[in-house]
Amino acid sequence: MAVRRHRAVTLLVGVLAALAFTAAPVAAATTIPANPTDAAAGWLARQLVDGERFEVVFDGVAYPDQGLTIDAILAFAAAKVADADAARATAWLARPEILTGYIGDGTEAYAGATAKAAFAAQVRGRNPAAFGGVDLITRLRGLLAPSGRFSDRSAFGDYSNALTQSFALLTLRRTAAGAPASGGAYLAASRCPDGGFPVQFEQPTCASEVDATAFAVQALIAVGRYADAAPGVRWLASKQAADGSFADFAGVVNANSTGLAAQALLAAGRPFAWLKARSFLLTLQVGCSGAAADRGAIAYTGSGRSVAERGDGTGFDPSTAPRATAQAVPGLAAAPLATLTAAGSRAAAPVLACR
Repeated sequence: MAVRRHRAVTLLVGVLAALAFTAAPVAAATTIPANPTDAAAGWLARQLVDGERFEVVFDGVAYPDQGLTIDAILAFAAAKVADADAARATAWLARPEILTGYIGDGTEAYAGATAKAAFAAQVRGRNPAAFGGVDLITRLRGLLAPSGRFSDRSAFGDYSNALTQSFALLTLRRTAAGAPASGGAYLAASRCPDGGFPVQFEQPTCASEVDATAFAVQALIAVGRYADAAPGVRWLASKQAADGSFADFAGVVNANSTGLAAQALLAAGRPFAWLKARSFLLTLQVGCSGAAADRGAIAYTGSGRSVAERGDGTGFDPSTAPRATAQAVPGLAAAPLATLTAAGSRAAAPVLACR
């Protein structure tokens, strides 16, 4: 396994070197900068409400969107930019009323939200055992069922799923005690017969989905269950279209699924598949021929455009672009979840420079 991973790293170095040589001509032709990841993260930072959070509007009322805010925090860490914005967003997340509204008050405890908040704290270099006045690690471990599943403790039911399980493993792996073996075994056992992973556990029919498989593969690799991850990697690779894209469960080709799959493929030592996915994501980026306020954003979808045609903003929708950009940036940045850190990030949020 070590030899294979070394070979993958060597191949990745070569791919990145080739990308560096080709980036300047492509940028000149499309007016997208040599490092489009910076432009995407910079645009995302400027969408934060009051420079600290994302919101969701329902029936005319704005509510805090902690999940998307965390996605942005992770994207900034992947791109190594917008550190000042990430710090403000993390401080907002740590406010007791904001954190409790997301993870539950203790009586109500949501495993996925707890794991994701703890993971964000870790990426930011904060102590997840004392974040917003809550020991997120202890609470998360307390949500581990005898089966190995991390489950919600809620009067509203258990909505934990493959993303919950994956974030829990990725988070606890970073702690001194490590991730529980039963948690990895439960996730591995949820794999569908075709090799992929479902979003929802224990359903009558196992239906593999790209997003769930991308998270599961990264989590299983992170906890050392390479053999359990391998079928998922093969399934993901089989779902990649010729243009490098991936589609969601409804068959819609999109930036979110492609960005997540790109992360997983890179973590699994598939640099050329990652590069194809990255190239597709670039076709969805708004460049200098798009509206000034939209430049750098990654559209959720925009099928039919080639790399040479990117940058005009086709497919851009302000309601979906923040989440699409947040989930695409780590794929663009070659930043798998297991090694993600904000260390070394620059404070500024880059702006697309147009001539």
